[in-house]
This record gives sequence, C-alpha cells and structure tokens, in this order.
Amino acid sequence: MTDLYPLRRALLSVSDKTGLLELGKALADRGVELLSTGGSAKALRDAGLTVRDVSDVTGFPEMMDGRVKTLHPKVHGGLLALRDNDAHVAAMEEHEIGGIDLLVVNLYPFEAALARGAEYDEMIENIDIGGPAMIRAAAKNHGFVTTIVDVEDYDALLAELDANDGQTSFAFRQRQAQIAYARTGAYDAAVSNWMADAIGEAAPRRRSFAGQIKQTLRYGENPHQSAAFYTDGTNRPGVATAVQHQGKELSYNNINDTDAAFELVAEFDPAASAAVAIIKHANPCGVAKGATLLEAYQKAFDCDRTSAFGGIVALNQPLDADTAKAIVEIFTEVVIAPGASDEAKEIFAAKKNLRLLTTDGLPNVLDKSNTVRQVAGGFLVQDKDAGFIGMDDLKVVTKKAPTQEQMEDLLFAWKVGKHVKSNAIVYVKDGATVGVGAGQMSRVDSALIAAKKAERMAETIGLEQPLTIGSAVASDAFFPFPDGLMEAAAAGATCVIQPGGSMRDNEVIAAADEAGLAMVFTGMRHFRH
Repeated sequence: MTDLYPLRRALLSVSDKTGLLELGKALADRGVELLSTGGSAKALRDAGLTVRDVSDVTGFPEMMDGRVKTLHPKVHGGLLALRDNDAHVAAMEEHEIGGIDLLVVNLYPFEAALARGAEYDEMIENIDIGGPAMIRAAAKNHGFVTTIVDVEDYDALLAELDANDGQTSFAFRQRQAQIAYARTGAYDAAVSNWMADAIGEAAPRRRSFAGQIKQTLRYGENPHQSAAFYTDGTNRPGVATAVQHQGKELSYNNINDTDAAFELVAEFDPAASAAVAIIKHANPCGVAKGATLLEAYQKAFDCDRTSAFGGIVALNQPLDADTAKAIVEIFTEVVIAPGASDEAKEIFAAKKNLRLLTTDGLPNVLDKSNTVRQVAGGFLVQDKDAGFIGMDDLKVVTKKAPTQEQMEDLLFAWKVGKHVKSNAIVYVKDGATVGVGAGQMSRVDSALIAAKKAERMAETIGLEQPLTIGSAVASDAFFPFPDGLMEAAAAGATCVIQPGGSMRDNEVIAAADEAGLAMVFTGMRHFRH
C-alpha cells in the first residue's frame, strides 16, 4: 500500500442524484472510467458522458426489481482486491476482475420514507442491500479504494484529486472510510429501530442509535469538556430543526435549555391562549399564559425576575413586536418561537448577542419517542414522558372540591411540574407560576424554596403579599408525609394536585381536610431526574 493511489475506475450508484452530473463530468475530465447502475447510469449518459453499465461488467442483468444488480464477484472483487498482493492480482487477472478505485454510493431513502410515515411494505422496499455491502467492502479496502457516501464530500474529493495529481491520500481515504461506516451504521440503526417499533418490541435485544453532525460546539457544559451537536433525522420542531436568525452559535447549555423551554411551552395549545416559558439551567423560572404573548411574558417574568436574567424564552405563538420590546429590556440568551414578525426581528437585530430561533410549528407533546441516558458500562432507554392528564382524569379525594378556576390552575401547574426537575413543587395563580421549587432532595425543601422565592418576588414588585396566597400547587410525585403539603398550605395554597399512591395517602388527605384544602389525585407521576 502506498500513501497516494490514483483513480482510474469509479462506480457511481446513487439514490440522491444531487451533484451527480457535475461529479461525473469532473471525473471523466480527469480520465476516470465511469461504471454505474440503473437511473444513475441513465442520468450520466443523458448528460453526454460515457458510462459502462455494471450489468455489462458482471454479465448479469439487473433483476428482481433491482434487488440484485451489484451483488457479484466482479463488483466486490474489484472493491476488495489488495493491489499489492500478488495472489489477489492473479485472481483478478484470471477472473477478469477490474479494480474499482472510487465508490460513490448513497443509499435508498429509508429515513425519508420513515419520516413521512410510509407503510410497512414501502419501508421494506426502501431497505438498501447492495449499497451498504459495497460501502463496507470499499471502506474496508481504504488502503486503495476511496469511498464517498455524502453529496457534501464531492467537492472535497475533487479538491483532493487536484492537490495530488489525480490521486487520493491514505489520510483522505481513512477519513472517508470512517464516514462510510458511520453512514451504514446509522442506516442499520434506523432500520432496526423502525422494525422494533413495527413489531411492538419495546426492549429489543440489541439497540443502536445514530446521529449526523450539526454543529461542533466550542465546549460542553464546562470549558474543559469537548462536545458536538447531532441530529437524529426526525422532523420534530425544536432546537435541532429551528432556523437561527441572529446571534453567535448556540452552546451546549443553550441547546439543552432551549430544548427544555420549547418542549414545555408546547404543552399549551396556541389556539387556546398565548403561553411563555422562561428557562434557566433546564428548569422553568416562570411560565404563564395570557390573552397576548406580551401579557404571558410579563406574568412569567414576574414569577422570578432574578433567575430570568440570562435565561431562555420559549413562546407558543409567533413572536410579535410588543413582546420583543419587553424581552430585550433584560439580557436574554435565546428566544425560540414558531415564527417571528419582521418588526420583532428588527427589534432583536439591535441585540447582536441575542439568538432568535424560529420553527415551523410546535412539537406534539403526545408523540412517542425515546430518551437515552448513558451510565457506566451502558445506557438507559425509556419512552419520552408523553403522559397526559385532562380534567376528566382527576379524582377529588378531599371533602372540599376545587372550583372550575382552581381546576384550571391545577392542570396548568401539573403541566409545568412535568418539566421541573424532581422533587418538584409548582405554585400557580391565574394561569401563571408564582413559585417553583426544583431538584431538591426533599419535597419539603422544594415547597419551602418555591414559597421563599414568591415572598422575595412580592417585595421586588411591590405586592402586599406573595402570590402563593390563594394559589394552586402541584407536586410531581406523591407526598409521602403530610409535612410537604402543610408547607404548601402555610405558603397560602388552597388546592393541590398530586399523583397519590403513598402508603400514607389517608394521613395526607386527612391533613388536607383539616387545613381546608381541596386536593385531586392524577394517578400519574412525573419524575424528571
């Protein structure tokens, strides 16, 4: 094996024909013989290029609806033969196998079919066999063969040939081999995960996950950690698919927090009311709904103005000028919304460090997907928390029943609590959070912290009393003892929503009755670690 190896013969067989004609012409101009299959061969030939069909090389026509066309020793021998091995060279001569120095293949659009929800039979026909087989063969023999699987690498290939007088370097072939194996790995992961879902296999024996690089990040959570951002190929509206209109690149923490903010605000139907969520370190510091986005933003901001500084703002309706003016009054890292008016964009343009992201819509919080978390020696996979509780699902367990207005605040608090790190306590009044306690080891502490924040906020904005007075309170999991419930009552909460299910539910219910609280059980918890 030598470092530089010339390209004399190339096989081009692509599903995505973007850039194919330009690449084919550039290779032909460099004296490279072109082999191709099916539609790729026709496209090249129609463009006036001289192309030899693979079926002419193999002596077999394409058959079985194109399922069999490249699975032949004269193809794989040409890809796998070691050019510096005398026995391999002799075998090539004996069996009239010509070497293939460049393979350009992109695969049947399985992921695209999956994204549009194709039926089972169509999905099966979009599983590529010959393509991955050739890619793996060529990549294995990267000592001599160059493998290209992505359209975006066409220009890099031509630049490499120009720099090396029609040859590719070993380092280039190595890099392309790594990309090739990552591509087939991602493809197989998509197929296997789709099939697991199709047959209802919730915990398959083997599980693979794959992604495509979107952004190399400056660093991870901290400057000493390297990091990158990958997309998974789905079209879910959110930070991975959003358009960034201004501001510097998102950081690791920005991406994480923006995702948390947008997933939270998507809980609230934009047709019913405007809603705004302000996030700091993946926890909400203010969430509210209102008749307008401006009203919702102001109510969310008033929950915890201190924490909102440098936060992430998510909206469930397109950003308008009035709301934009309010947001830029303090330092904000990122704003994400399903659209933005030109006037709002102009207002934000004066704040060059403020990132504005827009999406085509809101994510569906009921969609099924997986969450993955790495642990030492493995990883945990679970369904995304798409649990939903409606008014009819609530069970009144106290002597006093909540009023209609209290029920609405209880459900609002419950939706927010789903997105707060456990142990979570959320106080809500008039469709806005007024105190949030997150991530404490004790539920009592979460109740105390949330109430204390509300007290401080009341002083800041000049209220006579904290807004927790007369509020609804949500707990993401059951109260194991009455003490946490009593702290909420002491803060002024008048009604409670919680999952129930504690061995001491009767004690907690009795304490609620004694305190004059109305309480409902959901039968569902929302731990978020």
